Amino acid sequence: MYYVWKCGAFHRTNSCVARVVYRGFTLFLTFIFYTTYHLSRKPISIVKSELHRNCSIVIQPPDLNTTNNETWCDWAPFDQNNYQTLFGVLDNSFLVAYAIGMFFSGIFGERLPLRYYLSTGMLLSGFFTALFGLGFYWNIHSIWYYAFVQAMNGLVQTTGWPAVVACVGNWFGKGKRGFIMGIWNSHTSVGNILGSLIAGVYVSSAWGLSFIVPGIIIAATGVVCFFFLVERPEDVNCSPPNHHVSIEKNTSVFFGVVEFSLCLLFAKLVSYTFLYWLPLYIANVAHFDSKGAGDMSTLFDVGGIVGGILAGLVSDYTDGRATTCWVMLIVAAPMVSASSGHCMLLLCGALVNGPYALITTAVSADLGTHKSLRGNSRALSTVTAIIDGTGSIGAALGPLLAGLISPTGWNNVFYMLIIADICACLLLSRLVYKEVRSWCGYTTRQRG
Repeated sequence: MYYVWKCGAFHRTNSCVARVVYRGFTLFLTFIFYTTYHLSRKPISIVKSELHRNCSIVIQPPDLNTTNNETWCDWAPFDQNNYQTLFGVLDNSFLVAYAIGMFFSGIFGERLPLRYYLSTGMLLSGFFTALFGLGFYWNIHSIWYYAFVQAMNGLVQTTGWPAVVACVGNWFGKGKRGFIMGIWNSHTSVGNILGSLIAGVYVSSAWGLSFIVPGIIIAATGVVCFFFLVERPEDVNCSPPNHHVSIEKNTSVFFGVVEFSLCLLFAKLVSYTFLYWLPLYIANVAHFDSKGAGDMSTLFDVGGIVGGILAGLVSDYTDGRATTCWVMLIVAAPMVSASSGHCMLLLCGALVNGPYALITTAVSADLGTHKSLRGNSRALSTVTAIIDGTGSIGAALGPLLAGLISPTGWNNVFYMLIIADICACLLLSRLVYKEVRSWCGYTTRQRG
């Protein structure tokens, strides 16, 4: 049952207003919803450079009585030499929980109403995000408190991606899916940008608000979701879109899911390393303050918006999802080590996030609505969760490895990212070969 706002009250409606209106409304709502998911994830990368600072260049308050001039301005327990390891603990508490939870999230997403599922997830995400920030006001200095809150937040954040992709996939057919979802998927970068800017406002004065404010925003959006999201065209008596797609005309969907999932593992390893460590890298190398480093890091996400749209547009025109990803990844490999300038940050963001965006949106929707699934549209939630869950393993590994490798030099971190890009390309080789053959007019002989 759904309601529309009319004459100061909610009224039930079963009539089908023009399907295009519902599609646009669903696209807009899910864009806002997932923007707030990423908005609430971003503050930790901005606050890192405030939790451990170079206290020798900070003016010490005259009334502060301390004998340790090197760490007086740091927030314990991040005031020790192992602070990078502790940052890695925070990152991986979230990301490992997210990766594990994602494999189960799709199963729940198939069986529960998406509107309730999303609303509950956003309310809980807001609660745990704010809980991290309250550690500032409650004067908590236990790494286990912050790690536990991060882990719980990682679990509840898995409600977002399978649900929003399933909603959009229910409303949009094959057609221009890559282009539409390329634009729509800019919510990831928009959320990162807004999260950076909001966190940057409070990071130097009261870093707890860098978490509390985004927590309030995503919780409030969860209330909007509960009242206004329409999950499927059938719910408002509209005809569903055409989902007849064929990623590979003579190859089972299973292999496509495996190859794209493993490719996404390495693509997200690169993307999330930038997401969690780029502000700290800029602060250390370019000697920016916390707010300046956070603001500059948003250029990577601005590039990601352009890259996601371009990848979707090209893949629609060429009907070559795998080849589009492969070309962008191979060009990105040498670029990641030169990502300190403004232009290079924009270019690197486009090349790194383009394939990541395409796989998690259009490719997931193509595979999840494949005709071999016998019209089971709810399977889209599970396929999306499998692909993104596998990718999230890479998202957990990237920041962890960056934390372990960065003490030996940032160049070694970039070598790791280059290797990951190359691995992602290799995993798509078979699919690229098939797409190129199809462009040349070759067809694969049916077996049996």
